[in-house]
Parts: sequence; C-alpha cells; structure tokens
Amino acid sequence: MRPPSPEPPPGFVRFRVSRSEVTCVVSVADALRDILRADTLYEFAARQPDARPLTGRGVVYALSLPHTNERVVVRRNRHGGLLGQIRGDLFLPPTRAPRELNISERLRHHGVPTPQMLGYVLYDAPAGLLRADVMTREVANAVDLSTPLQSPDAAERIRALAGTAQLVTALSNMGARHRDLNVKNVLLGIEDLTPRVMVLDVDRVTFPTGSVDVLEQNLARLLRSARKWQQQHGARVTEPELAEFAALVRGRRL
Repeated sequence: MRPPSPEPPPGFVRFRVSRSEVTCVVSVADALRDILRADTLYEFAARQPDARPLTGRGVVYALSLPHTNERVVVRRNRHGGLLGQIRGDLFLPPTRAPRELNISERLRHHGVPTPQMLGYVLYDAPAGLLRADVMTREVANAVDLSTPLQSPDAAERIRALAGTAQLVTALSNMGARHRDLNVKNVLLGIEDLTPRVMVLDVDRVTFPTGSVDVLEQNLARLLRSARKWQQQHGARVTEPELAEFAALVRGRRL
C-alpha cells in the first residue's frame, strides 16, 4: 500500500475516480470527474480538436476544459536526463506534483507571479509507481524570455529584462532559490488583463536556510542561461544590457 499524498492546500479538494486520485480546485472538479471515468487527463487533452501542442519535456497541450470557462495547460510529468531514459513518466510516491502545488501556492501567497496550478491527477502504475498529470491555468499571449532576448528591438529586450528583474528579486526576497532559473522558465504574458512576468517549473524551487545568498544564485543561474542563448541561439541581448539587468536585481534587494 502506497503512503498517502500530502494534504492539499486550502481551496483544493481530493477525491478518487476509478484508479486515479485527483487534487484540484473546486471549480474544475466536476469536469475532471467526467473526463477520468473513461480516460486519463493527458490523453483526453491530446485528442481535443482545439488542443494546441506546446513544446517542452514531452508534448504539453493548451485547451478549453469542458463545462467550465477555463483555458488550461495539461502536461504529463516526466523525468529528465538519465533517469528519464530509465523511468520515463513513472515516479515513486507521492511524485513531484504535490510538492509543485504547495510551492506554487506558497509563491503566489507571497506575491511571486506563477501560473495558477489548478490541480493534478495521480494514476496507479506497476511496482507501486505512479504517473502524474498536472493542469495549470493558461496565460494569454505568453512567450518565454528567450523570445524578447532574440528580438532586434533593444527597447523590447530592456522591457523584458526589467520585468524579469522584479521577478528575480521577488523570488529572492522570500528566500526562494530556483535551481533551474533559465530563460525558458521565465514567462511573459497577460493575466487578468495585466502584463506579468512569471516563473515556471516551480517544483525546482527550494528554500535554503543559513547564509545562502539566494539572490546571487538566482541571478547567476539566469545570466548563464542568457549568455548561452547569446552563444548558441543568436540572442541579441548585449553584455551592457545584462549588466544593467544585474544592477536592477541587486538594487531591489531587501
């Protein structure tokens, strides 16, 4: 018998449908019950006529969730690197999904923008392992930071970096270190009609204690990524622009 999943955060409910366990916000519970009686969430998403495939670690789908007003993004959790070649989408309980949900809610509570996680579904697999599908609210008109950094318009690059500086300092001021803070994990989009810069892949966020300087670690990780895009992908961002970005980040330190 597998250990129980961690308790869901306030505002979320948990229930079982067939061989799956669901944790989600109340507003999408009925839609998920209907879907999961006959299918997995990920396979359902892949078959929808309006589903828009997005690239990532495996294909991710943006679609309209039936019987709701929600535009959502659905992905299946997968391991990366060597472990991905061995286990693929199979995880030890409780998977990374409950941790991702709790960190997402913690970040949002502290005012750090990240797409709202609406829920996740765990599926029983052989040998006591689990598969997990994760659903977040879609952010309208969104691109990751690599897009403006490749723009020939210097003003566009500078605006994107200024917004990203606010994100990095917001993360760091609450003691959060993102272990994979790269240009693909910074999202620029519109949420509630407001332009926002958001952080993705929050399951990679930790909250170290002691004398760790999370601001410098977050900044260094993102600068390395930007320079990699300069060298390998032709990003137009310049060293003076990156220096100004670093100064903005450090200047907002609490």
